[in-house]
Amino acid sequence: MSNLVGKVALVTGASRGIGAAIAEALGNKGAKVVVNYANNAEAAEKIVSAIRNTGSEATAIQADVSDREQVKKLFAAAIKEYGQLDILVNNAGTAEFASLDEIDEGHIDRQFNLNVRGLLFATQEAARVFGERGGRIINISSVVSQTPPPNASVYSATKGAVDVITQSLAHELAPRGILVNAISPGFTATDMGNGVDTSQAEYMRSRTPLGRVGQPVDIARAVAFLASDDAGWITSEVIAVSGGIRL
Repeated sequence: MSNLVGKVALVTGASRGIGAAIAEALGNKGAKVVVNYANNAEAAEKIVSAIRNTGSEATAIQADVSDREQVKKLFAAAIKEYGQLDILVNNAGTAEFASLDEIDEGHIDRQFNLNVRGLLFATQEAARVFGERGGRIINISSVVSQTPPPNASVYSATKGAVDVITQSLAHELAPRGILVNAISPGFTATDMGNGVDTSQAEYMRSRTPLGRVGQPVDIARAVAFLASDDAGWITSEVIAVSGGIRL
């Protein structure tokens, strides 16, 4: 069902993993998609090609969304390419694991700069360019915001911040016709997930009632729903897409 025809979506961190699946899902629904990437141009172009093969339009634009000036250039380029923006998916993020004794300034800064600052900078620009049409902002959080595991205090804190920001901005931006929600994935098979050791990964799978690791497409389908008109009465929600995991 092509229920996003006429819409333009920007997905940050969309060259791989969950972001790539989201970009493809939105393209499959008919949206024109801006595939943002930080470093891997080749991977981003593969996603663009995959979207174009479905008959939708797509373009790749490089930007480090933790840098406010690069964010401004990203959105300016997106508007120049398509003339409008209707959907922002704040997917770009990073995860690092460290015990309390191992935490240093870099560990904190790398995660908060991208996972929180970058999300806020991108949301500022999206709210500015959406205009009178309003729009959709969908943030990618994590179940660790509610059930933080050991050695993930900083990462979990960034995702807790994403949840709170989602709810606050949903109320702030509602009068402008902008809906703000978050998807909270459980353990998902991505490059980031591959950083988890085998025993911990098996533990998380065992704590998932549906008995399997999530796939990027599981998350992407939920994002596509929130981007559609079918979700027009949903805002300020943090929706777990996790197979029911309880850590």
